[in-house]
Amino acid sequence: MKLILGFVGHGASGKGAASDYVQKKYNAGYFRYSKMLYDLVTRLYLPADRDHLIRMSEIVRHEFGEGTLARVMKEDVMNDPHEIICVDGIRRLADISELRTVPGFKIVYIDTDIKIRYARLIQRNEKPDDQTKTFEQFLADEQRPTEISIDEVAREADVVLHNDGTIEEFHAQLDKLIGNEH
Repeated sequence: MKLILGFVGHGASGKGAASDYVQKKYNAGYFRYSKMLYDLVTRLYLPADRDHLIRMSEIVRHEFGEGTLARVMKEDVMNDPHEIICVDGIRRLADISELRTVPGFKIVYIDTDIKIRYARLIQRNEKPDDQTKTFEQFLADEQRPTEISIDEVAREADVVLHNDGTIEEFHAQLDKLIGNEH
């Protein structure tokens, strides 16, 4: 049976770091909700910034239903040959509706202090405006439509990992999780 780890957490909590680690160490498959949106936005030759990705998410969900991205993700996961699969960027209950029906799916909430997350966001510079973002702007981003339901999804978590310490401590938690589940 596959082990499917659905990572949920606020911005810069460590979802990508968790996925990268599991992918490299355990040869896991990897899917990211925002990749679907990125593909659509870039195909339309629009900037792949936070605003356009959020808007595309809203359009897809409004026009085709809240569970549209979840249906795509479920098919991708079921068709992936890897024994372990990471799903990054779960943000809404609708994102897990379809995946909950797949055997071996676990929701993993990554809990990280907000000030640590902000420092990591500035350091990683993933999006074009990350390095210049103020703490107040970061807090405002937490109130955007794609972010406000994260706590609701976190309450559905099967496992909670804490990512306030070192990367080695975080990796140890991931190794323990995989050892217990796989």
